[in-house]
Amino acid sequence: MTNAKSWDDALTDLDRRRQAAAAMGGPERVARHHGKGKLDARARIEYLLDPGTFQEFGTLVGGDIAADALVAGSGLIHGSPVMVGAEDFTTVAGTIAPGSNSKRYRLAELALRNKIPMIMLLEGAGFRPTGAHYGRTPTDLIAQARCSGKVPTVSAVLGPSAGHGALVAPVCDFSIMSRQGAIFTAGPPVVKESTGEEISKEDLGGPDVALPSGVVHNLAEDDESALDAIRKYLSYFPPSAWSYPRSFLPDEASEPRATPELLDIIARDNRQVYDMRAVLDVVFDSPDWFEVQPEFGPAIICALAHLGGHPVAVVANQPTVLAGSIDADAADKAAHFITVADSFHLPIVFLADNPGMLPGSASESSGVLRSGARMFAAQTSATTLKLHLTLRKAYGFGSMVMSLLGFDDQVITLAYPGATMGAMSAAALSRASNAEDDLAAQLRQMELLASYNSAEHMGFDEMIDPRETRNALLVALQRGIYARQQNPEPVYRTVITP
Repeated sequence: MTNAKSWDDALTDLDRRRQAAAAMGGPERVARHHGKGKLDARARIEYLLDPGTFQEFGTLVGGDIAADALVAGSGLIHGSPVMVGAEDFTTVAGTIAPGSNSKRYRLAELALRNKIPMIMLLEGAGFRPTGAHYGRTPTDLIAQARCSGKVPTVSAVLGPSAGHGALVAPVCDFSIMSRQGAIFTAGPPVVKESTGEEISKEDLGGPDVALPSGVVHNLAEDDESALDAIRKYLSYFPPSAWSYPRSFLPDEASEPRATPELLDIIARDNRQVYDMRAVLDVVFDSPDWFEVQPEFGPAIICALAHLGGHPVAVVANQPTVLAGSIDADAADKAAHFITVADSFHLPIVFLADNPGMLPGSASESSGVLRSGARMFAAQTSATTLKLHLTLRKAYGFGSMVMSLLGFDDQVITLAYPGATMGAMSAAALSRASNAEDDLAAQLRQMELLASYNSAEHMGFDEMIDPRETRNALLVALQRGIYARQQNPEPVYRTVITP
């Protein structure tokens, strides 16, 4: 008998076990899953990764329970390695047992050890009663928390996600949900048993709940759209905090150019609103920049973009929402976004046009000062490159959280002529002081001259024509990137979702 022949029984048995794991919950359950318009766990991984690059581990964990309801391994996205795990809802509802918990821990452990991103695709019912005692066993969330700020962590909620598994999403840097996704501490049956409340999974934790609450960042129409968004999100980031973001070779879209369109988009009158998204379309390399958390705290836009081929993070006031006033949700969103950007060395471009923090009893009750302080702490402690532009106005603490203050380690601070600033607007000051008409006019004139007075005393590095916006930011960014140390180091700050 040849040596090859002696392997037949062992290899046949291995192949049988692998095929059983690949079959997931069986043909009927997989077909039922597909009938809901969803991809199964293995198809999700194949769609997400570059073709043919998935290498699985822990295939035989769980024995007769296929892969113990978690498909896990490594692969490539845009040619760069990542770790990925997908809960298999067709197998015991994607639940977690000791074996799959170990696989989840190993995923995060390898992501950090190899300094590469970790992605979790969620659709599961939380822990599975097995009768086994975990004892002194490390939970996967410990390993995932250790990844925070060191490797990019991303999750997608592609169906109902409950209990322990659902905690993965808010611990990640970025989370996205499909229309069929839902996320909650406990599902409707447990809620009914515990409180008597009867509620659907959609009303308990569907997109209409998860996005406005800030638990999930973005919404996608279906599985494929969510996975496409993950690929795009990661394209702006380095593999880890030990690397810089990859710049692209210059092409026509990334070349220097004037921005005369801004004269038509931005009204000189502070009382006229405009959409800041149109400014981003003009200033950055192409209008396909990626917005993070658009439905939460919309008074601030947080986006990933390219400037001259270099990935950047953008924090911009949105005049169409609350006239650009910064409320608690917007500040919380920005604080998280700034911390993530800083952790992975993305330069941050601040585009300021706000009348300050949102005043009023409702705003105070929501903790606007707490959230504003959190945003201020995040941006002032950021060690990455920071670029600031005041387009029209920046008042009080609203200017400070947008990195307007001097000695805040900016690469550059810019302003348009006539930009107004101060403790509060002239109109608000006039009303607060019951100013007569002639004094109100004087206050308004002083406000209009404020930017020039500030420029005369180096309050800004330079006053620019709006048509010079892109080029002024680009030159400053290139200068800052040139001055970077050769080898980046982690910031070592935990990233916390708002």
